[in-house]
Amino acid sequence: MPSIPLSYNVRSIRVRWRTTLATVWGVGAVVAVFVMVMSLARGLKATYVQTGDPRNLLVLRSGSTAESSSQITREELARMKYLPGIERDAQGRPMFSPEIIVLIYLDRLNAEGGANVLVRGMGEMGLVVRPSVKLVEGRMFESGRRECVVSRRIANRFANCRIGDSFKAGKGEWTVVGLYEAERSAYESEIWADADEVRAAFGRDFYGSILLRPESEETAARVTKRIESDLALNARVLKETDYYSDQTRSAGPIQFMGGFLAAIMSIGAAFAAMNTMYAAVGARTREIGTLRVLGFKRRSIYLSFLLESVILSGVGGLLGCLASLPLNGVATGTFGWTTFAEIAFEFRITPELLGKGMIFALAMGILGGLLPARMAARKPVLDALKA
Repeated sequence: MPSIPLSYNVRSIRVRWRTTLATVWGVGAVVAVFVMVMSLARGLKATYVQTGDPRNLLVLRSGSTAESSSQITREELARMKYLPGIERDAQGRPMFSPEIIVLIYLDRLNAEGGANVLVRGMGEMGLVVRPSVKLVEGRMFESGRRECVVSRRIANRFANCRIGDSFKAGKGEWTVVGLYEAERSAYESEIWADADEVRAAFGRDFYGSILLRPESEETAARVTKRIESDLALNARVLKETDYYSDQTRSAGPIQFMGGFLAAIMSIGAAFAAMNTMYAAVGARTREIGTLRVLGFKRRSIYLSFLLESVILSGVGGLLGCLASLPLNGVATGTFGWTTFAEIAFEFRITPELLGKGMIFALAMGILGGLLPARMAARKPVLDALKA
């Protein structure tokens, strides 16, 4: 069975360039939106997944799902701080950081409103147990003083967060003495200060969590059992990395929105492709009859018109993927449903995501070309030649 040469479809697309451009633009727009919104969800998930150190353990109040809702008293803190199995530094101090999370409201740099930002109060070992975090400007805050260090991303998005600036939060003014970077992790959405100063400024008589470093994997199991079996503590222990992996559900609403928008827009794009192919069938009725007379079977005509629709959608998908690429790595922020604060992260466009965008485009082309191709293949020869 002879097949219709591909050059026939290419010439036909070129002749109908106006409808071709409309279809390509529609499919390209759908694919660009799909890739960009999904890259938001991927970037947010990646931010949480790469947060934390697998050697660290996080202690929360039993039943709490987040640090912000957990409460650990000073008495409970004292029962845990010197447990055997916790690693110590060169000076013999346990690698143990009592911490507390509070929310503050900061104005944006562009003076267009503001947002909630997380302030993490931490102990003197807070930076030591987070080796991925590096001070890039200034110095670390000093215990007993209303000083703080700010992530560079926060400093680039909010007012009064540069070194030497100060802002009011709680019962006093906080002076920014340093900027840090945290390898694009969730820590880059926070401001850090001394835990006891934060508790005093915000009227808290408790801590929210404890971050500690056990000596080894074996001692981690013993420390976990010791803490969780102590009924006086009423605490639960989990790996720091596991805690942040659980927070990836914040990406759920974004992923749902992306899928919903893509589904709605894909219907319109599929109809655009279908309309283009129906117009092509109507304009080429005599050509279809001629192809039949020349010996081309209905199946060849069907596959030729379907292929033409797929080509149009494939070109649109490719342009949509290319249009989305400039957003890769662009920093942005969104509302975190767990912390109720802004989370800083980046668009993350991966080859896998671009591949899914192309598959999405080709699927729209197939759906949009099925019925018009069937119509072309079923046209009677005599009716087509008389058109």
